[in-house]
Amino acid sequence: MRSSQTNSSDGRPSVSGTDLHLELRGPGLRAGLIKALREAVRSGQLAPGIRLPPSRSLAADLGVSRNTVTDAYAELVAEGWLTAQQGSGTRVAERTEPRHVTPAPSRTEPAPRRPLYGMQPGAPDLADFPRIQWLAAARRALTAAPHDAFGYGDARGRPELRAALADYLARARGVHTDPERIVVCAGFHHGLALMARVLKARQVRAVAVEAYGLGLYRALLTDAGLHTPPVHVDEHGARTDDLARLREIGAVLLTPAHQYPTGAALRPDRRVAAVDWARATGGLLLEDDYDGEFRYDRQPVGALQGLDPDRVVYFGSVSKSLAPGVRLGWMVLPEELIPQIAAAKDHGDYMSSALEQLTLAEFISSGAYDRHVRSMRLRYRRRRDQLVATLASRAPQVRVAGIAAGLQAVVELPRGTERSVVEAAARQGLALSGLAEFRHEPGGSAARSSEHDALVVNYAAPSDSAWAGALDTLCRVMP
Repeated sequence: MRSSQTNSSDGRPSVSGTDLHLELRGPGLRAGLIKALREAVRSGQLAPGIRLPPSRSLAADLGVSRNTVTDAYAELVAEGWLTAQQGSGTRVAERTEPRHVTPAPSRTEPAPRRPLYGMQPGAPDLADFPRIQWLAAARRALTAAPHDAFGYGDARGRPELRAALADYLARARGVHTDPERIVVCAGFHHGLALMARVLKARQVRAVAVEAYGLGLYRALLTDAGLHTPPVHVDEHGARTDDLARLREIGAVLLTPAHQYPTGAALRPDRRVAAVDWARATGGLLLEDDYDGEFRYDRQPVGALQGLDPDRVVYFGSVSKSLAPGVRLGWMVLPEELIPQIAAAKDHGDYMSSALEQLTLAEFISSGAYDRHVRSMRLRYRRRRDQLVATLASRAPQVRVAGIAAGLQAVVELPRGTERSVVEAAARQGLALSGLAEFRHEPGGSAARSSEHDALVVNYAAPSDSAWAGALDTLCRVMP
């Protein structure tokens, strides 16, 4: 039987016409119909309260006698699956849903309190995603999309986006490129995974990483079979003059514009030292430009890639400028790596929607992206200024370190207080990250990096309604 839901004269739903399929199985028609109806009710195919077809109609649909249907209805009424009332027809019985009891948390392990505020680094203010402008760009992009945009396409990404990125990166970040050297990916994590695969295939044994950084990315490189010796970080960024003393490294991962998470900018002489090392050894510099557009005390420093496009792999994304959920990033590659990266991505690893790529291309080309970045730059600068001023007034014993840039700031604490501050904040509903979470100290080789306690405070993520409360709680848990 095929049927669809309509409303009966009493306003309650009924079944007639199309869309409900019953398969009669079993030794006889009556038993088969009973079983099929029972299973339809049990599975939710026939919802509680819905009115079944009259016995004459159902018999005609199924090609069985009316008595077969009448007997089946009567049996299911007796079992409690159906109800029958004069003038109301036969309906699926209303039933109470099974009660699912959630076990009480153990007295020794209380359920964790959900934070009221979040100031952990990693995300922009998601409430400020430009929905209206993005939707307008999506409409324009979809209207103008060529037919081949709906196919598999080029693993390197849509040509419209690569062309828009080449223009934007040259203008805003000082990147030397053209569309043929750009490969679109689903963010930095995806791009680094592709690069790790290619480096391993090129017989690279180790990729040096900054002594402060996300353990997630170190784990990604390690999982690819690469060692990750640390490079010491101080107030001037990574100590790139130490690279010559590291053995068997074929690449180094850097955050030169704004070291993550300490907030230092790589000093000019260290930028040059990094490029000199790459040229002398044939190594590669992997530049993570995660928030390079957001500099508040001066114009953003240009990308390291501009110093030597043949030795630097440039990574960017919209994770901080728009939102990580957009899942779009890019790699600007030395020419020798383009075929290998494209082949790695082509191997069942496209990841990014062509329609999202076309939307971003239109968003950039129309100027909407520049306007959004400028707006957020002003917004985040005001947030950072307020954070610095409020801490100076209410917690003068702490200091905000690092350059005025990005979405987070390092708040230096008195020695030995980092863990207690993070725990006190959690008890008051504020999620914070301590600097210790980001240290990379295998075998004590980066011991000098662990000398001070600090918080990595994201001032961008809280919404406008949550910002005052988050800032007040932060000040109250300061030592």
